[in-house]
Order: sequence, then C-alpha cells, then structure tokens
Amino acid sequence: MNGSNHAVVRLVNGSNHAEGRVEVLYGGSWGTVCDTWWDLKDAKMVCRMLGFDGALDAPRSARFGQGSGDVLRVDCSGTDCSKVETSTPCGHHMDAGAVCYLGAHPNPLQVRLANGSIDAEGRVEVLYDGSWGTICHYWWDLRDARVVCRMLGFGGALDAPRSARFGQGSGRILLDRVNCDGTEDNLAECDYSGNARYSCSHTSDAGVICYSGGLFSRDFNLVVHLPD
Repeated sequence: MNGSNHAVVRLVNGSNHAEGRVEVLYGGSWGTVCDTWWDLKDAKMVCRMLGFDGALDAPRSARFGQGSGDVLRVDCSGTDCSKVETSTPCGHHMDAGAVCYLGAHPNPLQVRLANGSIDAEGRVEVLYDGSWGTICHYWWDLRDARVVCRMLGFGGALDAPRSARFGQGSGRILLDRVNCDGTEDNLAECDYSGNARYSCSHTSDAGVICYSGGLFSRDFNLVVHLPD
C-alpha cells in the first residue's frame, strides 16, 4: 500500500468533463481502478478531489471503456484516494468510473416514515423507480436521522432506531452504510452504498424519531430529588 497523501486522479472517456473512467497517477504512470468494492462513497471522493460537489453514480464493468496500464485497488476512505494497491486480480473489463455533479444534487431522494405510533417516527422508506424500499441500519446513527427528519420538515431527530424497531419493511433494501455529517438537506448528498451487498435483511431496517419546533416534541416529566 502507498501512504502518499498526494494522489492525483482524472476522468477519462466520458461524454463530458464530469464523468468518465477513473484513473490514478501512481509511480509516474496512469492506471485504472478495480471495481471490486467500488461504490458511490468512493466516486464521491474522486469527484470532490476534482472540484465537484458530489457523485451521481459509481459505474462499474468498464462503462467508460477499458483503460490501459495497471489496474489498481484504491481506498478512497478518509480525505483522498491515496491508498493504492498494485497487485490485484482485476482486468480492465472491471475498470471503475464516476459521474459527478456541481451545485445542488440534481436527483434528490424522497423519503417517508412508516409504522410509527405518531407521524414523527417510523421506519425510513425511500422511493426509487416508483417503489418504496428501506435502509439497512449498518452505520445508521443520529446524524443520518437528522437529515431524514429535516427532509420531512421536522426540527431534528431524537433517536435513530435500528434492528427494525418499527417493524420489517418489504421490497428492496435500497441504501446501505449511510454516512451523513448531519448538515445535508437530502440523503442523496450523504455517502452511502447504493445497495445492501453485505447480507442485510429487513430485520436490519433503520428508523427515526423526529421532533418539531423546540428541542423535544414529546412531553416528559422531570423529577428532582431534593436533599432532606
């Protein structure tokens, strides 16, 4: 693995400058990226390194044509794509790509809450291609819940329930490893894997509990014990 913090990337063979096959400058030569484990999180990092605001897609299987040179395995976690492994079993038919965007996300996600006892809580469901699906709870936390609650017009989130607390959904598990920083206006702006490739089932459906207005939407009793 290479520990350099100065990785250089480029997009090649796209129909415009915001898309293409991802290539990395390594050892003085340009190589391509193996698409094993390649997902939207990796594509977003590449896009941000190139000055874009995010990624719309993380194409696999050489959608932008097969490159030349070494096929590299690249770790785009952290702040860049500097960790490079040169010995991989991948061929150029597995070259990875990225589709980037500038400005607000052009394809925002639509969400709803299902099976809660009030409208401010429930299982999080996402609309995709005309059907509703769920979110896998891997990496799901309060920051992700805040974004969902904000999308639905609430003031914030009280909790990010896991393990299908609001019952098991149906249909596809559409998002996995959601990783928001909590300031996003839409889940589409967060890092996530576009499908649950890690044996996620509906027993792992994620939920939220939101609040409106001030800090809490639910009444509670504060009991103070004074010394005798």
